Amino acid sequence: MDKPYVSIVVPAYNEEGNLNPLMERLLPVMRGLGKPFEIIFTDDGSRDRTLSILKGMLPSVPELRLIEFNGNFGQHMAILAAFEKSSGEIVITLDADLQNPPEEIPRLIAEIEKGHDVVGTIRLKRQDTFFRKAASRVVNITTNKMTGMKMSDYGCMLRAYHRDVVDNINHCQETTTFIPALAQTFAANPTEIEVGHAERGEGESKYSLYRLIRLNFDLMTGFSVVPLQLFALMGILTSVASVGFAVFLMIRRFIIGAEVEGVFTLFAILFFFIGIVIFGIGLVGEYVGRIYQEVRKRPRYVVRRVHGFQ
Repeated sequence: MDKPYVSIVVPAYNEEGNLNPLMERLLPVMRGLGKPFEIIFTDDGSRDRTLSILKGMLPSVPELRLIEFNGNFGQHMAILAAFEKSSGEIVITLDADLQNPPEEIPRLIAEIEKGHDVVGTIRLKRQDTFFRKAASRVVNITTNKMTGMKMSDYGCMLRAYHRDVVDNINHCQETTTFIPALAQTFAANPTEIEVGHAERGEGESKYSLYRLIRLNFDLMTGFSVVPLQLFALMGILTSVASVGFAVFLMIRRFIIGAEVEGVFTLFAILFFFIGIVIFGIGLVGEYVGRIYQEVRKRPRYVVRRVHGFQ
């Protein structure tokens, strides 16, 4: 078999209802390119029929590859495992839920062939709830400010990477990471294009509110120390303000004398500062926790077995 020119990477977790429709649309697109390709699925510890359906496809789809995880390690670990096994000159990530049309893939390949090494995407007419769209907008703006990156849509996983960028990502051994942002740090000539977006085919989103918050913490603390610097600056400003407030209270006592008014105001100010301190401790704890995860040197994921690879 010829070496693949394009590798399609698809993480899958409980996607039994989407796999057949996905392959029915993905295979004609890839075969229409007229170039050798491979499709790498990573089963992220699915508890439904996802794994058995993918195994059943292997005999009839020679381009299909399958990685079985020993448990649920998360979307980004599933992508990283497939990156290490991929061999294409162009590597494209794609979700299995059909929200990003496979028919957009040739456009991403064309951008890489123009000389770009990372092709990001922006979801056009996004078919998500108002809450998810608003939260995504806030995260995009905040992350760009904190990391200095220029990405319009961090949440869209339909992206293309040149082999050089993928190789650099494979050399990283971080316990937690956010692949689009990590790729951006290695990109010399990135670009973005608008792509279509559809409602999820079957099943539910795997990102609960907690997992979205967790992912965004990984994104902000994994690629920047700006949150720590902002907290240090806030501490300095708070200290200066508290000294000024103490001087004001001392002068007021000399002028007006002892008084008990304003006790509740002082409590409110005290609680506000205590809240800032607790937030800061949590922020420092986030960085310390990441250090703790790294120094343990535990494997990022465990592969039970692989299928379809030579």
